[in-house]
Amino acid sequence: MSMINNAWQRLKRRTVYENPWIKLTHDDVITPAGTEGIYGVVHFKNQAVGVLPIDDEGYTWLVGQSRYALGEYSWEIPEGGVPFGEEPLDGAKRELQEETGLTAKHWELLMQLHTSNSVCNERAYVYLARGLSCGSQALEATEDITLKRVTLEQAVKMAYLGEITDAISVAALLRIALMMDIKV
Repeated sequence: MSMINNAWQRLKRRTVYENPWIKLTHDDVITPAGTEGIYGVVHFKNQAVGVLPIDDEGYTWLVGQSRYALGEYSWEIPEGGVPFGEEPLDGAKRELQEETGLTAKHWELLMQLHTSNSVCNERAYVYLARGLSCGSQALEATEDITLKRVTLEQAVKMAYLGEITDAISVAALLRIALMMDIKV
């Protein structure tokens, strides 16, 4: 948490759109330069979680799925949303099992990050999962997931080459590459 005060001042806020997942607000503001302005903010109604599962052989699982907002197919680490009030770790465990069928004995918080802090307030919690056991997926109706088991080095290389572009996934893979001294 930064100790520097926020230089923005909100004068008025109104909700312009809302659904079960997000709320969009329009704010009248005073900018850091002291001028009047406007700002739009997307407020997520869930926290984001990501899981980097690594097995004893050094492999990880990537999740491929169609992303409506992008109009593209995307390779990612297992991810999902966790309602406020639920522990992010509990949601991460659920998302890993639902999307991959995997469960893990050992969990470690790898990082926290803001996914796109210029337009939204979403916070993400990314976990490292080890001691994996295989089970069955439990996909939601909105998920068309394909699983890919790759070496951790391959996954890091995919992020490095731009084959993985999801921000949470890229951050997690580059963080683990630094921690484990993985070269691409």
